[in-house]
Amino acid sequence: MSKEKFLIGRVYFVVVLLVLGAIFIGAKIFIIQMVNGQEYLDSIDKNVVRLNVVEPKRGNLCADDGSLLATSLARYEIRFDAVTVSNQTFRRNLEPLSDSLSAFFGKPSKYYQNLLMDAKNKNKRYLLIAKKLRYSQYMQMRRFPLFRLGTYVGGMIVKETNYRDHPFGEYAMRTVGYDIKDNNGYHTRVGMEGCFSKYLRGKEGKRLEQKIAKEQWKPITNSNEADPIDGSDVITTISPNIQQVAQDALLSQLKKYDADHGCVIVMEVATGEVKAISNVGTTRDGAYREIQNYAIWESYEPGSTFKVVALAAALEDGAVRMKERIQTGNGQLKIYDNIVKDYKSGGFGTLTVSEVIQVSSNVGMTKIIQKGYSKKPQKFIDRLSKMKINQSIGVPILGETEPIIPSPKDKKHWYGTTLPWMSFGYGLSLTPLQILAFYNAIANDGKWIKPRFIKQIRKNGKLQQDFDNDIKAYEVVSLKTAKAIKQALENTISKPHSTGHRLQSNKVCLAGKTGTTQKNYSNKKKLEYISSFIGFFPANKPKYSCVVVIHNPDKKHAYYGGDVSGPVFKKIAEQIYQPTARTYNLFDLKSTDKHLEKKYEQYFLSLQKHHKTLPNLVGMEGMDAVALLENLGLKITVKGSGKVVWQSLPKGTIIRINRPIILKML
Repeated sequence: MSKEKFLIGRVYFVVVLLVLGAIFIGAKIFIIQMVNGQEYLDSIDKNVVRLNVVEPKRGNLCADDGSLLATSLARYEIRFDAVTVSNQTFRRNLEPLSDSLSAFFGKPSKYYQNLLMDAKNKNKRYLLIAKKLRYSQYMQMRRFPLFRLGTYVGGMIVKETNYRDHPFGEYAMRTVGYDIKDNNGYHTRVGMEGCFSKYLRGKEGKRLEQKIAKEQWKPITNSNEADPIDGSDVITTISPNIQQVAQDALLSQLKKYDADHGCVIVMEVATGEVKAISNVGTTRDGAYREIQNYAIWESYEPGSTFKVVALAAALEDGAVRMKERIQTGNGQLKIYDNIVKDYKSGGFGTLTVSEVIQVSSNVGMTKIIQKGYSKKPQKFIDRLSKMKINQSIGVPILGETEPIIPSPKDKKHWYGTTLPWMSFGYGLSLTPLQILAFYNAIANDGKWIKPRFIKQIRKNGKLQQDFDNDIKAYEVVSLKTAKAIKQALENTISKPHSTGHRLQSNKVCLAGKTGTTQKNYSNKKKLEYISSFIGFFPANKPKYSCVVVIHNPDKKHAYYGGDVSGPVFKKIAEQIYQPTARTYNLFDLKSTDKHLEKKYEQYFLSLQKHHKTLPNLVGMEGMDAVALLENLGLKITVKGSGKVVWQSLPKGTIIRINRPIILKML
């Protein structure tokens, strides 16, 4: 083969290889584009660009007068993008920006110069400058040199987050509750925040962000792909004044008797509105805090307070008449191998039916129920069902415990002693709210109303839904029965020698029933007591009903319902009808961090330099106005929710610490 032919052959071979390579590359490109193209694009998008969730502002949870129980306050994180700032702009603003940051945070200006220079030299795009800033701090930093030029010229990156604030601290904390979402997106919903979350939470928005470093994302634009929709405001039935009165009275008594825990509920008779619900218990460190919602979930044997329920059933079924006289003898009654005893040694002798309630005679009530139902015990249970006492209330707050009412149909749990023991409140179980609802029906002339916690839903000050129209009353006992029992309950406090006679008040006429229940009565070494009182006031025309339950008072001091729980009821009634100015400082449970206190004071003094007079707040979002005034040291009273429409102190008013100001919002 000639040299020329050999070279031509090699050229052909190379050309064939090139053609085959081009065909292979083209086919590969085609496959990528037509088959796997979207997959690769999606992979690039996931690694470089994302649609991040923008949390909406959660609506306000308000008391019945519009004051805030829980609100969302904005907090701001400031970062610096050194890449977007030109070298000339950076050099011109470096020293004045560092001086401003130094004055604001208290560190030397040189520290910030070195920090910013290092970011510029290393092309850092997400340098953290500050986090958890309040609105007023954020607004101040926006006016700093360089930062005032904005995101694309000045490199200032702002990330806004919202956190839930409780203006009254731990006041009603467990009742207010929370709605927390974990990293997996699961929610834990507690209290009113949890049960009304569908109104409060709003709708998430979306923002396009670009990945600029590992785990670091920067908003591509200042606008959202989809704006979040803020939540609605929920107006609850809670009265701040009554709540504070109830909580103060309960806490004082828990401390006095070294009790383990307790609860109070105050309800408006005619509407079923829960005006106060306080739950206080001891923690491991011995302090008292709102731990559990005992009023709704903790079921207990109600003891003598159930005698009112039993008597109402007997009156409705004609098993007894109020004029009858009951022979209680020496205060002991044998039921099979067990003895029913009255607390008074030697007994009470002959009692009227009203007096059975007044002196809380176990023997008298047992005789009434045995006479009417011993041969037909199911009739008693059926009557309880008609009176709604064996049914859950169905309140929206999660955690309500089902009532436990035994039935003769359940042969395994029905004994010869079950019915007589039920007559004075043992062998069955109810929550404080469940038995209060029945007493409220007695006060309401026999009409049962479902307890409720919500009045209205509002959005931007406008009414969206009014729950007042949902009030429904059910007659559970006749007017005649209700009047007879009301009189007996008034006598329980007003008559001498009754169990509640020490609770008489010269300020308001009271009616109610004491209860003292033994716990762990099968083991005398572990014997404890539950002290309770349930009633309503004013007795002649009831406006409020109230239950007080206190667990495990120190037996060395007292444990009877009239001594431990009754005074709480009396104090609440008297203070509601003779209200005095109150300060919301009930709980002082958290230790002071001196370092943080000093830092805050430094910031506070700095803030005063920039705000000598009050700004115009009209038109500002309520939460932002509250945050600003809070940091300026003013004493704020809020009426309504939404945006500020009126401020009691006009723009230009000289700011003084603790100066009161009223904001009206719609």
